[in-house]
Amino acid sequence: MPRHARCKGRMTLKPLTLAATVLALLAFSQVPAACAQTPEDSPVTLDRVFPELKFERPVALIQSPTADATWYVVEQRGVVWRVEASRGKTDKTVFADIRGRVEDGPNEAGLLGMAFHPNFARNGEVFLSYTTDAPGLTSRIARYRSPDAGTTLDVGGEEVLLELEQPFGNHNGGHIAFGPDGYLYAGFGDGGAGGDPHGNGQDPMTLLGTILRLDIDDGNGESYGIPPDNPFAGKSGGRPEIHAWGLRNPWRFAFDPETGALWAADVGQNQWEEVDVIRRAGNYGWNIREGAHCYRAGDCATDGLIDPVAEYSHRDGCSITGGHVYRGKTVPALDGHYVYGDYCSGRIWAMPAGTPDRPGAPRLILDTDLAISSFAQDREGEVYVIDHDDGAIYRLAMREPS
Repeated sequence: MPRHARCKGRMTLKPLTLAATVLALLAFSQVPAACAQTPEDSPVTLDRVFPELKFERPVALIQSPTADATWYVVEQRGVVWRVEASRGKTDKTVFADIRGRVEDGPNEAGLLGMAFHPNFARNGEVFLSYTTDAPGLTSRIARYRSPDAGTTLDVGGEEVLLELEQPFGNHNGGHIAFGPDGYLYAGFGDGGAGGDPHGNGQDPMTLLGTILRLDIDDGNGESYGIPPDNPFAGKSGGRPEIHAWGLRNPWRFAFDPETGALWAADVGQNQWEEVDVIRRAGNYGWNIREGAHCYRAGDCATDGLIDPVAEYSHRDGCSITGGHVYRGKTVPALDGHYVYGDYCSGRIWAMPAGTPDRPGAPRLILDTDLAISSFAQDREGEVYVIDHDDGAIYRLAMREPS
């Protein structure tokens, strides 16, 4: 996707002075971190973390569940790096390398998601979501184990949990995350091409165009079990794995660490990008609607379809990247705001999360030249931004008065 260059060289970012917390262990940049045009009333800027390190097409950043100063960077090509950031020194070592299994081109395929089991400290389980060629493009979720408390991953002991054939090369989704209920959530796009030619978004008999909810601890002899309150559990009319459907390409979702609400970004077709709050049994409208608008006609049936809580047109970007509800202390003005961005334009917005039914209006907080592939959040509630093209990682920081 294209990146803009309209703000090259416009701004210098200053280093952040950190409180004496574990986050002080991160090495912060003391040179300009990113081209970021900050609206005059915005409280936010960006500081680069791990400034001596770069990564190749990173798509995820995850803090270790057992060590605050240890992070994992997921590269689309099929490599996961373990990053140790302590006392001013930052090192990276290979945690996992599955390039031999990953099909990562030419569009949106690759190693797309990673999640630690909630009981990782006890069982050492890690889950990866990636596309493989088997022989056609196929999405796969697999379980692995770390034999040494997160230093390396035993990729030879892969246990495939789920495979989903992809009819086209884009809209693979691929994000995975554990919810506060302990279940594994997984997002998949509508199967690709343009306009959902197979009608997958509105077909709950396929796993395409959905967010799934899986019990990976109690499968009754199967690879995974079905939570009993899934909308189609024990019923006809849909696949029992489905939690919500009607999605085009849910690119990054996250649970609010305070309320548990599930926020997702759904990439649009030609006109609208949208933010959704995902509910059980929710139908989010694709391909009847794109955002809050009829996709193909001036009038369309909307009964049973859930509106996005925010949207923007392609005047402001072309591919939304989902973020997190900010619960940190570094930027108090962002407390309780959902932060998200756009891959093409590099813009970053924040909107008051409020209640899931009544979020506030979004506002632009940063205008950068980053190709934003993902956001991340640490246990302190701070939010990070990942640049897919340059392989750099940034942290939201308080803007110093000019």
